[in-house]
Amino acid sequence: MDQISSTTLLPEAFQGTRDDITEQIGFIWEQVKGPLIVPLLKVAVFVCLAMSVMLFLERVYMGIVIILVKLFRRKPEKRYKWEPIRDDVELGNSPYPMVLVQIPMYNEKEVYALSIGAACGLSWPSDRIIIQVLDDSTDPTIKDLVELECQRWASKGINIKYEIRDNRNGYKAGALKEGMKHSYVRHCDYVAIFDADFQPEPDFLWRTIPFLLHNPEIALVQARWKFVNADECLMTRLQEMSLDYHFKVEQEVGSATYAFFGFNGTAGVWRISALNEAGGWKDRTTVEDMDLAVRASLKGWKFVYIGDVKVKNELPSTFKAYRFQQHRWSCGPANLFRKMAMEIVRNRKVSLWKKVHVIYNFFFVRKIIAHIVTFVFYCVVIPTTVLVPEVKIPKWGAVYIPSTITLLNAVGTPRSLHLIVFWILFENVMSLHRTKATLIGLLEAGRVNEWVVTEKLGEALKSKMAIKASKKPRIQIGDRLHLLELGVGAYLFFCACYDFAFGKNHFFIYLYFQAIAFFIMGFGYVGTFVPNS
Repeated sequence: MDQISSTTLLPEAFQGTRDDITEQIGFIWEQVKGPLIVPLLKVAVFVCLAMSVMLFLERVYMGIVIILVKLFRRKPEKRYKWEPIRDDVELGNSPYPMVLVQIPMYNEKEVYALSIGAACGLSWPSDRIIIQVLDDSTDPTIKDLVELECQRWASKGINIKYEIRDNRNGYKAGALKEGMKHSYVRHCDYVAIFDADFQPEPDFLWRTIPFLLHNPEIALVQARWKFVNADECLMTRLQEMSLDYHFKVEQEVGSATYAFFGFNGTAGVWRISALNEAGGWKDRTTVEDMDLAVRASLKGWKFVYIGDVKVKNELPSTFKAYRFQQHRWSCGPANLFRKMAMEIVRNRKVSLWKKVHVIYNFFFVRKIIAHIVTFVFYCVVIPTTVLVPEVKIPKWGAVYIPSTITLLNAVGTPRSLHLIVFWILFENVMSLHRTKATLIGLLEAGRVNEWVVTEKLGEALKSKMAIKASKKPRIQIGDRLHLLELGVGAYLFFCACYDFAFGKNHFFIYLYFQAIAFFIMGFGYVGTFVPNS
């Protein structure tokens, strides 16, 4: 039997039309590529290489500083006066400053008891500490549970206040601001802040307050985060790698050089007079903590980071919660930069070098360039050069610089070095979301002030998940499909196939892996999946 060809199955007219369309598309591409695509892509490559060099120099600078800090053992206790507070039989507890502990929360059913219990367990004279629970919960059942928990601790002699308000204006910043207005706060010298999933050790105040007590120029003492669920899934391990670098390097370098870094919003102690002098809490962005830190720094106040003091907390383990958190963490700083750049330039209380550090290093490179170059260069420009071989990327820009930046980031978590490839692929996918959020912040677009509280699973919900594990959960496609990630994944996969067939630079190896990562996360197969109730 004669072999059946495609031409026998398709009408000749259609076959001719299909060939004509393909030829026309190819002709248009060749006409546009030379005068338009090639020049634009060359400009994009140049800009991306420039941004990569900026990020590379920033990482190398911080690496050198952190090595010097470790070599010369420049611990905070050596840079500043630190002495333990000693009991005085005659004066009683009066040498101890009055401390306010604020715990803002919103519908925190799974973790409220942990945070309240940890705060009430802080070792400090009972007549010199006030625990303030700021409950913005909208669920009446959860509000009742939180209030009962506060009453339970009050019955044990703990000075605990349960405060609510009739609206959620300003979200967390609004709650903290309202909390500072109560009459009993006027007697307090310092305020420690813990989010609802944070559990400080009993000696937290003993180790942090002396820095503020003996050094009147210090406004903030920031502790490090310790992640209790880092081993829950691959996504939490990869988050740990990024956040360990932030705390072990970025915060440490800022504290050791310019006595400035971004307040992490929790696990820190503020001098109340400094907080008030800086203008108090403002809700103009979704990063009220960073906003306050920048304003206090411009008033001349210093910050100290103590990496040896660790506060247990929970990483978001669902992809949905992590995406919302990263939107807030990326959009907020970009929007704050837009609002404060000229204010920083005009400030006369701080040195020129500190202004440069805040504007260039802290904001521009770390909060804007880092997100944009990661997505645009590695997920757009490099794949596109596969289709436009006339544009070449030097090996130092495509291989050496990104490899060095990756290794410098990864050293913060030595136990996870074997996961470095997964971390690269994961961060590149998340850079899509962060770049979008950064641009929203810079342009003050629609979701600029979107605030979604990061979901905490807690031990109780994890137990419920274990019970439901035997049942096959009903999965709604809309809850797991992320079209942007799937679209970028499809483009990378197409470029990989093209490079495999026609290219000579072997980018297809990276592109295939990166495309798979986009597909996995685009279909929602990352993190912990929580079945619907």
